Amino acid sequence: MADEAVPFDDRGFAYGDGLFETVLVRDGHPLLWDAHLRRLARGAERLEIPLPDTQTLASLPGQAGAGLFVLKLLVTRGSGGRGYASPDSPTPRLRWRCMPFTPQSAYWRDGVRVRLCRLRLGHQPLLAGIKHLNRLENVMARREWCDPEVAEGVLCDQYDQLVEATSMNLVWRRHGILETPDLTACGVEGTLLTALRERLPIHTRAVGVEALREADAVWVLNSVQGVWPLRQLDDADGTCLKRWEVHTVHRHLQQHAHPLLGYPHDAFDEA
Repeated sequence: MADEAVPFDDRGFAYGDGLFETVLVRDGHPLLWDAHLRRLARGAERLEIPLPDTQTLASLPGQAGAGLFVLKLLVTRGSGGRGYASPDSPTPRLRWRCMPFTPQSAYWRDGVRVRLCRLRLGHQPLLAGIKHLNRLENVMARREWCDPEVAEGVLCDQYDQLVEATSMNLVWRRHGILETPDLTACGVEGTLLTALRERLPIHTRAVGVEALREADAVWVLNSVQGVWPLRQLDDADGTCLKRWEVHTVHRHLQQHAHPLLGYPHDAFDEA
């Protein structure tokens, strides 16, 4: 059901008690679909929410038709329970929508300017990695800037260690080694990052912003937009902390990631 009204007592609406996935769909074919389903299942197991049957989920991408679309699907615990108490036998509610999509291909080629966020992510290992519906930390972080020249915000945790961008994962190359933040206490493990870690040696690091300043290449990435190289990192007050020239080393991650999404292998090609 794409647009059916959500009841007032839906627990996803009231408490963020649910999960979501955002899937790139090309000509009715969902990209990284198995990875999305695995993460959805992992989240459902953690939250103890029964998932819709696999046949129902499998039918959703086909609703997109020809062209490039983004499928957003939401699964809530449904209605019921008293206050925060969950119903004994929840009836999950599925909502979804397919929307036409055009990627920011200029960002692939030219790179992006990002800033550090003032907000710090709290630790909650039970919810770390999954895409639950309560994303208020990310919402408040994204409200910190309105400059259209800033494409993303980098988030740290309560101990000032790197976690992610507001809606993307973070990877950098330092001393010739690909690294990414530790997401065991907070943050979302993106499906594109998961796929890349199956193909490339990307090492987990619990480090602060100094790692980005030491890196010769930094990227933000997700399974919808692909891989954006960083060309500039600003502090939360707008002070430039580092600039990078986007060149061959930045293309390395794109060459591995973009074929998984049907995007150009070379960022200078047409999208």
